[in-house]
Amino acid sequence: MMRVLLTGASSGIGLDAARFLTEQGIRVVATCRKDSDIEARRAEGMECLRMDLDDEDSIAACVETALQGGQIDGLVNNAAFALPGAVEDMPRGAMRAIFETNLLGTHDLTRRLIPHFRERGAGRIVNVSSVLGLVGIPWRGPYVATKFALEGLSDVLRLEMRGTGIHVVLIEPGPITSRIRENAIPHFERWVDWQASPRAQQYRDSLLKRLYEPSGPDRYELPPREVSTRILRALTADRPAPRYHVTTPTRISSVARRVLPTVALDWFARRA
Repeated sequence: MMRVLLTGASSGIGLDAARFLTEQGIRVVATCRKDSDIEARRAEGMECLRMDLDDEDSIAACVETALQGGQIDGLVNNAAFALPGAVEDMPRGAMRAIFETNLLGTHDLTRRLIPHFRERGAGRIVNVSSVLGLVGIPWRGPYVATKFALEGLSDVLRLEMRGTGIHVVLIEPGPITSRIRENAIPHFERWVDWQASPRAQQYRDSLLKRLYEPSGPDRYELPPREVSTRILRALTADRPAPRYHVTTPTRISSVARRVLPTVALDWFARRA
C-alpha cells in the first residue's frame, strides 16, 4: 500500500485530499498544527501528526515519527496561508512570516525526505502551487511571491532529480472552495495597518468587503475534489506530468503568461 505524507490537512484542499486518497486505498499520514484538528483526523481513522512548518524542530520530529511508522512513498506539500493587502503596506515581518510557512518550511520538509526517497530509488514530491504562481494580481503580493518562488524551486528540483526515480510535480489550482479567505483574516489584522495606508479608501471599497463580506463562490470556483483527483494522478501515474492545471482561470493564465506582452498581461491581471 502506498504511504503518503500530506501537510495542511485541517481544512480545504488538504482535508479533502486526505479523505480522497484514503478512499483510494492510499495510507495517508496527515499533518496539522492544532491539537483539535489532529484529534478530528484521528477520529476519522487517519494517521495524523503535529507539524508546524515555521518550526524546524517540529518538522524534524514529524519526519522522524512518520518514518518510524514505515516507508514513505510520496510527499504532498499543501500547507500554506494567504496574507492580503497592498505590497507597500507589508512590513518585513509579514513577508518573513508567510515565506517561513509557504516556502521555507516546505523546502525544509522536502529536504528531510529526499534522502529516504534516494535510498529507495523512488518517490513523489507533489507541490500544491496556485494560479497565483503563474500570474500576479493586486492585493495578493505576499502569497503571489511565495507561489512564484515555489514554482521556480520546484522546476529546478525536478531537473536535478532527473534519473533518481524521484518525480517532482506541481498542482496549480485556481479558485477552489476552501477556508483560505477566513484563515487570512488574522494574518491581515496582525500585519496590515490599512487605516494608515494611502490606499485606505481602496481597502474600504474593495479588499475589506471581500474579506469580511463574502458574496458567494467566485466565478469558475470548483470543489476541492478537483484538486484531489490531480494529486492522486501525480502520485500514481507512471510518468506524471510536470504540472496539472485545475480550473479554467489556471489554464487561461498558463497560456496568457506565455503569449501576451507584459502590458496586455497587466490588463488581464487587473481584471482577475
